[in-house]
Amino acid sequence: MKNAPTAYLITCAVIGVAGAVLLAPANWLSTAVFAAAPFAAVAIAGLWLLPAVIAMRLLQRPGAGLLVGLISGLVIMPFSGYGYASIATNLWWAFFAELAFLLVGYQRWWTWLHYAGAAILGIVYPLLAWVSFDLGSLSTPALIGFFALTLASVLAATAVGILIADRLAKAGVARGVRPKRRWGVPAGDGPAGQH
Repeated sequence: MKNAPTAYLITCAVIGVAGAVLLAPANWLSTAVFAAAPFAAVAIAGLWLLPAVIAMRLLQRPGAGLLVGLISGLVIMPFSGYGYASIATNLWWAFFAELAFLLVGYQRWWTWLHYAGAAILGIVYPLLAWVSFDLGSLSTPALIGFFALTLASVLAATAVGILIADRLAKAGVARGVRPKRRWGVPAGDGPAGQH
């Protein structure tokens, strides 16, 4: 398609702005809840992964998740209370939507790769947030619960993102934007993977 680059950028912009509309109030909610009930804040953590998963599933292009994360971060920045850190946060979450695809050289677009990236995030996030949540002070069952809740949140957001992207693809959104795959190279295993 002649206008594929323009359509790709517009699609990423729409997903990024829609993601920002979702994440701006989630950001304030998470901040407020964190002070009173940190575990509850983790329950909605997967929302930050959602826009990038939608972009990666729908567009099947390297960097789509990161571009959407950048756009979401830029849109949220003036409203978040965290300034430029909002951009870094959104890019960090989007990176995990890309990670499994990066590891296979963006040559496969299988559904399980979305979940693999989310699972890695579900382990990495608690480790990096160890001090913020004072996880060292938790009992072993509570610590296991924290990891399980984080994992459930990001896996659920991934499932929702895949569902949304597949419905958008079925409706014809981004038709002609995804690159054509060479014969013998699997494009994916769901509606978003069909060409």
